Amino acid sequence: MILTIDIGTTNCKAALFSEDGAMIHYDTTALDERFFFFDGTCIDPKAFSIALRHLFVNMPKTDDLEAIIVTGSGPSLVPVLAPAVYEDGLLYAPAALARLYFDRRAVEESREVSAAIGRFVDASFFVPKALYLARHEKALYDKAICFLSSYDYVNYLLTNELTAIMHAPEAYTWYYDDSLLDTLSLDREKFAPLIFPGAFIGNVSSLASKAFSIPPKAKVIAGGPDFVVSILGCSVVRPGMVCDRSGTSEGINVCSRVDVTDSRLMSFRHPIDPYYNISGMISTSGKAITWARNLLNLDSLSYEQMFQKIETVPPGANSLLFLPYLAGERAPIWDPNAKGVFSGLNLGTTDSYLFRAVVEGVSFAIRDVIETIEDVGQEVTTLRTVGGSSSIPILQQIKADITQREVAVPSVSEAEMVGAMVLAQYAVGRFSSLTQSCESLISFDTFYYPDTNKKALYDDLFGRYRSLYKALKGQWS
Repeated sequence: MILTIDIGTTNCKAALFSEDGAMIHYDTTALDERFFFFDGTCIDPKAFSIALRHLFVNMPKTDDLEAIIVTGSGPSLVPVLAPAVYEDGLLYAPAALARLYFDRRAVEESREVSAAIGRFVDASFFVPKALYLARHEKALYDKAICFLSSYDYVNYLLTNELTAIMHAPEAYTWYYDDSLLDTLSLDREKFAPLIFPGAFIGNVSSLASKAFSIPPKAKVIAGGPDFVVSILGCSVVRPGMVCDRSGTSEGINVCSRVDVTDSRLMSFRHPIDPYYNISGMISTSGKAITWARNLLNLDSLSYEQMFQKIETVPPGANSLLFLPYLAGERAPIWDPNAKGVFSGLNLGTTDSYLFRAVVEGVSFAIRDVIETIEDVGQEVTTLRTVGGSSSIPILQQIKADITQREVAVPSVSEAEMVGAMVLAQYAVGRFSSLTQSCESLISFDTFYYPDTNKKALYDDLFGRYRSLYKALKGQWS
């Protein structure tokens, strides 16, 4: 069996897969809200350990477990302060608050890092966060023995090996090398050796075996960022294919034959050689919808009832627009100061109109990334959508209508789980290539087609969406 674990922004998931790729167990648990701090931008890493304990307690017997692979959201940074311990039924390493990708305090540090490498590095990324600690929380920086991402931290708990997963060769922009650390006067010994997805990290440690009742012979395989394994999880393995990873945030990833150098986008090696991955990340997509649900006091409704309210509102919500920049924005504007905006309110605006505007605003943000990718000459075809919202039909139909592209949903929409599984299957030698692993184990069964009658309406609204940000840019501090 293959065990996949995903450390998300608000919950953790685990799935067991058989040798032939069938999911035989799935479980999810929310991260305890009491462990979040500073408006949810930071979390006590003990929350990860509590979630892991829950996931393993509810898991079937794992005597024949072959491999474990861990993925997670990012960028994140966990300052580890001491070696792992097993106390009171909890396996954890003493650590300071983990900085999640919502933490964008390191704006000045991002400018310094960008200047050092000659390419833009966002305030949410790993090295700006570490540099911020060195500059503003020096006592904590000095005390830390290592800085890890959330999933690297879990791998450390499982193996007692300090490693950091870099998602692709030539991706040092998002990580570090000795030259950059020296330039920034950061201590090399606080940064773990970099490895790539699919690498063997180590066997399960005796401590983890005791804590989770898993066999010590099981291998721990490097997974990495959720957006990378999601690419594999929806079998985006050929040029023009698109992975739309929906969740708290949203990632648009296009398989390309060539590299792209454009400050609005990210470009790095695709998991499948010799291709590249051209991508843009949207900071708050599912998070914006959850925010709207709370704001509009829709918590008492089921998700099905809540989205039924959208169906009572005409497309375009009577020209009500929403910019979903609730935590700044990444691609394509890379503006940490950007703010969320409703434009077009009137006395007839109801909660249903506001909610539809939020859903459409998220889809406009997706279209913004897609059209930026097309601007640099890349083909963008069917959106292979995965993640929590992929199971909500009206969300996917609105996405298809606004982007005017077919949306396909795989049979198993938990792309992080499936992608990690196919990577592990390849890593343990069950397939001769990642492409073969993906195409043998992944299928699609749900499709949404764009309504061409809505194209003119949404083309007009999208132009106004872009103009709205341009008009307001620079007015926020």
